[in-house]
Amino acid sequence: MLSVFENEPYPDFSQSVPQQKMREALAFVSGQLGKEYPVKVEGREVETGKKVVSINPSRPEQIIGTAYSADSNMAERAVEIATEAFGSWSLVSAEERAGYLVKAAAIMRRRIYEFSAWLTLESSKNWLEAYADTAEAIDFLEFYAREAIRWGGAHPTTPAVGEENEVRYLPLGVGAVISPWNFPLAIMAGMTAAALVTGNTVITKPAEQTPIIAHKFFEILEEINLPPGVAQLLCGDGEIVGEALTGSPKIRFVCFTGSRDVGIHIYERAAKVPPGQKWLKRSILEMGGKDAIFVDEDADLDAAADGVVAAAFGFGGQKCSACSRLIAHTAIYDVLLEKVISKASKLTVGDPAENASLGAVIDLDSYAKIRTYVNTIGVSEGRRVLGEDLPETPSGGYFVSPTIFADVQPDSRLAQKEIFGPVLSVIRCVSFEEGLSIVNGTDYGLTGAFFSNNRAHIEKAKREFHVGNFYVNRKCTGALVDVQPFGGFNLSGTDSKAGGRDYLGLFLQAKSVCERW
Repeated sequence: MLSVFENEPYPDFSQSVPQQKMREALAFVSGQLGKEYPVKVEGREVETGKKVVSINPSRPEQIIGTAYSADSNMAERAVEIATEAFGSWSLVSAEERAGYLVKAAAIMRRRIYEFSAWLTLESSKNWLEAYADTAEAIDFLEFYAREAIRWGGAHPTTPAVGEENEVRYLPLGVGAVISPWNFPLAIMAGMTAAALVTGNTVITKPAEQTPIIAHKFFEILEEINLPPGVAQLLCGDGEIVGEALTGSPKIRFVCFTGSRDVGIHIYERAAKVPPGQKWLKRSILEMGGKDAIFVDEDADLDAAADGVVAAAFGFGGQKCSACSRLIAHTAIYDVLLEKVISKASKLTVGDPAENASLGAVIDLDSYAKIRTYVNTIGVSEGRRVLGEDLPETPSGGYFVSPTIFADVQPDSRLAQKEIFGPVLSVIRCVSFEEGLSIVNGTDYGLTGAFFSNNRAHIEKAKREFHVGNFYVNRKCTGALVDVQPFGGFNLSGTDSKAGGRDYLGLFLQAKSVCERW
């Protein structure tokens, strides 16, 4: 019997003991850099002709590791292997499958500082952001283990005279997991674990920017002795590996977190039924947001400013839940703006290995996109009150300082496009109703927050602030597993609610069984 689920606690990095543990982990991981990671096919390591080189975004000359890329033929073979393995894995009891996840969580918990150090170096997360990523991965493993047992148990039906009726939940088959670089451990591990623990077999393709942390997670899956073929890792280009997986007639579902454009493409591709496919592929998609914090005229402005700065600039704004729009009532607009500027200006930008507030953005492509918004689009659509022009070629890492544009129009590119960087657009509204209209005036609907002490406004916002994750008087980032199940509306995805009690049902199909006596 498993204990009641509890979220993994975070350390206080202002204390000497956690600081020492993190520095020791960084030193250990630094000694492991530069290794090569072959593709593993049928238990064999294969060094292919193409490689994915992972670099430290804060120090691009530092190679974290080199992962060999799979090709379309390898992807097809992986699907065949997973199909063969599904026959036996699908018959393993939910309790036994849950045991694998609990064991994996225990190993990761013992190595939590080491995994956090890998994240700091490969994805440029500061200590707390990296630790939170690892802790969330552990939470997913532990929570989904318990949920799998619940889904695998009895489900009540209305009694019928002379019959015995039951509902059973069965695994779907072979699934493809396509994971992002911004939470390269938690989201990748969570989607993979959800597929596995429900009796499916899975092929995971991590983001090209962060393949090494995925290899480290799969090393844990090897350590817990998962049966062969149940979980396979294929690094490589999305245009090759991702296309092969999502188009395969033997793939039963696709689980994706990433950009809107790629998510729409996967949705369209999965909707097509190729020859030989006898089901409709299930799509589980999370596709980003243009998230807003709305501050009412009677809000606690210090609390609001703290929430805005944390949500806008945590991990350099590279969260799909990040606050990229601040909507402020005109009565408090100027005062709140000054508070936000003051707090944001105190953030440090630098090497996250030294625990700066903001590390680098993930790669040169991301830097170039943000640079366009900061240098060109932003200054034409708003008044820059914090930040500075970015050079075409960054000196050292891909660093971007917190940037704030004031007096932005709700329909501008600044207010509508997902920038995915430390760029905040501040929008003025003259009433609660106008502010709520601006909140909902995008194609997205992932997260949002409302700061107010007006009960009538709070209750209306709960009903009409159209996002999947809504927060009152706190920041719009930092959802916890089984506390705030995560997923959004509109073009933010399929509202799959990762870390929630409905989530595993997306990887299962219900079968009604009736026996008449």
